[in-house]
Amino acid sequence: MSERRTLVTGADGFIGSHLAEALVRAGHRVRAFVMYNSFNSLGWLDRSPAEVRGAMEIFAGDIRDPHGVKKSMEGCDAVMHLAALIAIPYSYHSPDAYVDTNVRGTLNVLQAARDLGVARVVHTSTSEVYGTAQRVPIDEQHPLQAQSPYAATKIGADQLALSFHRSFGTPVSVLRPFNTYGPRQSARAVIPATIIQLLAGRGPVRLGALHPTRDFNFIGDTVRGFIACAGSDAALGEVVNLGSNFEVSIGDTARLIAEIIGTGLELENDPARLRPAASEVDRLWADNAKAARLLGWKPHYAGMDGLRRGLSETIEWFRDPANRGAYKADVYNI
Repeated sequence: MSERRTLVTGADGFIGSHLAEALVRAGHRVRAFVMYNSFNSLGWLDRSPAEVRGAMEIFAGDIRDPHGVKKSMEGCDAVMHLAALIAIPYSYHSPDAYVDTNVRGTLNVLQAARDLGVARVVHTSTSEVYGTAQRVPIDEQHPLQAQSPYAATKIGADQLALSFHRSFGTPVSVLRPFNTYGPRQSARAVIPATIIQLLAGRGPVRLGALHPTRDFNFIGDTVRGFIACAGSDAALGEVVNLGSNFEVSIGDTARLIAEIIGTGLELENDPARLRPAASEVDRLWADNAKAARLLGWKPHYAGMDGLRRGLSETIEWFRDPANRGAYKADVYNI
């Protein structure tokens, strides 16, 4: 892959910024697609080391614009498509925006890749497409069940990607990460929400439901999975889970975070953070055997020991006031 020019859509976001940086550090030529805005903000790439950001070609545009998407892809050999609306609570509020961004945006990427003869497209899915586990661990043959408008749009986008492979031979792989966490993650997510509130020391930690289980995947493992997928011919036309093959409840995760920080923990249910009952995904636990087989990928942060190490690294990042200053501890962003 090192001689390819790779387009990373959503490079200004949490996973996308880490991926773009990792590709640059590995010697790849990177074009970073960021969301156009009048502030000239590059999102998290604004905080990248100058020599890393300077090695990227920045393209500001809108994934919903087919003309801009095609322009951004000209001269690229591979596309890592991560641009999406991902906040589940906001998808209740504005489902139309999710259809435009996640479905239409993915169609724009696929059509441009087909027209330009791009050699590889890695499309980003999500474990939310499975809904509450009907069997565990969840393999790629598990039934799909949309329990939120967000999940529904991701199922639609995934199926579009696979249909382009089957219909036109577009070289697409669908990568399905489970619950990625780490530095730069939105405070809407449970791990940074817990860390920020504990470090602020302002009373009870306000969270949503505590009983659901998640398969948390440290950002470094997720990035390695993307890079491995882009280089694997065996993954073409396939859906591949990325997960740690380990489940833990949200409540136990919050308690582990407090233990690592070295502070007490009082939890309080925040009604604003609760999903509608039938929309809550109660259990996620990834089967990652296919990733090992097709990508040669295994998590470095697996099991309880791996979760503890990943949380410790994440907490240390949030301890830096310069990093924590990008967040608002007293505001819940949906």
